[in-house]
Amino acid sequence: MLGLFPPAEAVTAAQRVAGQVAATAADDVDDNARFPFEALAELRRERLLGAAIPQGFGGLGLRISELARIAQVLAQSCASTAMVWSMHQIQVACIAEHASDVPYFASYLQAAAERQLLVASVTSEVGVGGDIRSSLAAVEHDGPIARLAKHGSTVSYGLYADAFLATARRAPDAAQNDQVLVLLERDQTLIEPTGKWDTLGMRGTCSPPLRITGEFSLNQICPVPFADICARTMVPYSHILWSACWLGIATDAVWRARRYLKARAARGSSSLAGDTRLADIATLLHQMRALIFDCAVRYERTLAESAPPNMQLAIEMNQLKLAASELVVTIVSHALLILGVSGYLAHGQYSVARHLRDAYSAACMISNERLREANAAMLLVYKGS
Repeated sequence: MLGLFPPAEAVTAAQRVAGQVAATAADDVDDNARFPFEALAELRRERLLGAAIPQGFGGLGLRISELARIAQVLAQSCASTAMVWSMHQIQVACIAEHASDVPYFASYLQAAAERQLLVASVTSEVGVGGDIRSSLAAVEHDGPIARLAKHGSTVSYGLYADAFLATARRAPDAAQNDQVLVLLERDQTLIEPTGKWDTLGMRGTCSPPLRITGEFSLNQICPVPFADICARTMVPYSHILWSACWLGIATDAVWRARRYLKARAARGSSSLAGDTRLADIATLLHQMRALIFDCAVRYERTLAESAPPNMQLAIEMNQLKLAASELVVTIVSHALLILGVSGYLAHGQYSVARHLRDAYSAACMISNERLREANAAMLLVYKGS
């Protein structure tokens, strides 16, 4: 087991988990739409669930660019494992950034680092059309006790989580966009699945609709409005880490195409057209990687300067998500053209069937059309360059 260790060692630990555990189970996880138990157990053993928790609370305190590198590494073996890990990091980053000075949340961060607790997000909700900045469910106050009942439309790994970070209206009479974040611990909640998770891709994230009901103390409500948390932390972390997962999918697809062509060349059967396509997707992969890590580093600079969220940051993060979600599909699709039937097979050393199905989830994780509309509106009033 590793204690606190430098970022390079964290990446090395992630590479071990990816190569020795996640890769071995990835096909079975996908075939059976089951939770990647083996990989998550190993990530816990390596203390990597605490990657985004500050060192002062017992975590690794990694920067977003370092988290993105780990997400990429994991996704090269199993995109579902990488996405579960990434979504958990987004939740603990929101707590660390906005509530770590509150005794309850500080204590929870310490417990999460020590026990490697897994935190799920309940930002989606049946009836709001995918808009995380709108809630129907509301916190109901009863003296020092509060209650929340929420029907999440997709709650990733919710049945396996140790806690839930849920959005809700501040009170029953609050507007739909007057939201707070509530941390519900597992033993405070009643969870009822209301549907199945049988999807095209990202099957191992196990994200069915869940009705979650909880009773909790008022100090479990984050004091910072969700609007601020969303703009400063949740959206940037989500778009960077999701994009890093998609980069991992694309990287492995290019690697399989390259290995396939090398094997053909070794048998004396080479194709100039195939080689040219490989050069093209390698260029796209380089562009994708540069875009993601450039955004990550610039976001780190924003955090270091304690700069408030602004329109430029929102536009750039939306642009990152749009570009990365489309590039991953393009790259994997062209890798399939190189691989032919070998890539089209459901399984095998050259198969990219799972890669392509997982890649198509990217456009659905916060609708690309919604982001295009938002950016178009902001660009009309944005006064920057």
